[in-house]
Amino acid sequence: MPGRDNLQGDRLIIFSRYPVPGRTKTRLIPVLGPAGAADLQRRLIQKAALSVRKFTAKSGLGMEVHFEGGDERRIRRWLGGGFFITPQKPGDLGIRMQKAFDDTFQRGGRRVVLMGTDVPDFTADHLRQAFEGLVANDLVLGPSIDGGYWLIGLKCPASIFQGLDWGTEVVLDQTLALAKEQGLKVHLLEPLMDIDTKDDLASLMPGEARQRPYLSIIIPTKNEAANIEATISSARDQDAEIIVIDGGSTDDTRERACAAGVRVEVSSPGRAKQQNLGAKIAHGRVLLFLHADTILPAGFVTHIFESFMNPKTILGAFKFKTDLNHPLMKVFEPLVNFRSQCLKLPYGDQGLYIKKSVFESVGGFQDVPISEDLFLVRRLSKLGYIHTAPVAAVTSARRWRELGVFQTTLINYVVLAGYFLKVSPSTLAAIYRKSGDR
Repeated sequence: MPGRDNLQGDRLIIFSRYPVPGRTKTRLIPVLGPAGAADLQRRLIQKAALSVRKFTAKSGLGMEVHFEGGDERRIRRWLGGGFFITPQKPGDLGIRMQKAFDDTFQRGGRRVVLMGTDVPDFTADHLRQAFEGLVANDLVLGPSIDGGYWLIGLKCPASIFQGLDWGTEVVLDQTLALAKEQGLKVHLLEPLMDIDTKDDLASLMPGEARQRPYLSIIIPTKNEAANIEATISSARDQDAEIIVIDGGSTDDTRERACAAGVRVEVSSPGRAKQQNLGAKIAHGRVLLFLHADTILPAGFVTHIFESFMNPKTILGAFKFKTDLNHPLMKVFEPLVNFRSQCLKLPYGDQGLYIKKSVFESVGGFQDVPISEDLFLVRRLSKLGYIHTAPVAAVTSARRWRELGVFQTTLINYVVLAGYFLKVSPSTLAAIYRKSGDR
């Protein structure tokens, strides 16, 4: 839908791909990992869209986003509204750009400029020069240092996209040759560097060029030897580092975690203390707090990444499921997921994930003896959207097996009610511990 645009007059097109780990910025995956490369693309597009919005607001021309991947709903949720959105047509890059220009001219466009999003150094002045260049010229090109171009502008339809060797250093020269054959008058902007390779990244964004995990998975443990290896196995991913924070195990939890090849640190006991320590030493942009008896779903990194494509998301969790096949669990699990999805109250056994910058800004977990997850969730719910991913993390039902499904469920809701009634965490912790006495 066009939103507030009338789709006529001068048009500025952002031409890009919806960021998806493993499908975006693939040449940078060996450096940044699939999610890290997609996250870089996400930030570059957001920066470009913000600059273009400011420019179009001042100049009065219309903004369009022609995208590959994703869908209109997700792109509007991500980038906002007030501009025209359309998917790119099928074909190679040349065909897609040709159809983008043809369609825009057919809708009443006059001077049309199309730009990529991989050039972090472009400014509003470059865009102004491009449109001014089309007053006296037929074609404007913004050259890239690598022999391509990051911007192209036309003031009438032209066939200059066929037969080019896309992705090579001769694209600009080939385009200029085609323009000369067709008698098009050309204006060139100053060359800029786009980000395609590790060397480009090191030159333009040196702080991004070092290897850094997108995700840090923090697992607090105490006597979890029976579960820790399976949990670690489910958490392995090239985009993630795994940090085990042990709170004084007397079994071989630490030894098993070390043997699994992950980082292991020791903390004073208390899940809040342990998780806060893990967050402090983590390197990832996003933190995932994972209980030691919970198994992550396949593709969990992609689901986390997609959660944060909604800029309003401040915290996420997975759907709830246990490893117990019991009739009452078929009732209890949907109730938990209703609480998580509709009431925005996920628990820690669902795996809580949050951007590290946000976690630090709210001061981390409160040092309470129980429900540190609930205290964090309630604080964050006032600051943004709580998202529940569409896939489930499977947590151990050992407490349900020990106490029974009904009694365990009852105690969980007693603790939840006590929290809202402002019963002290120490009292709630005593009730919870006493319920486990046999």
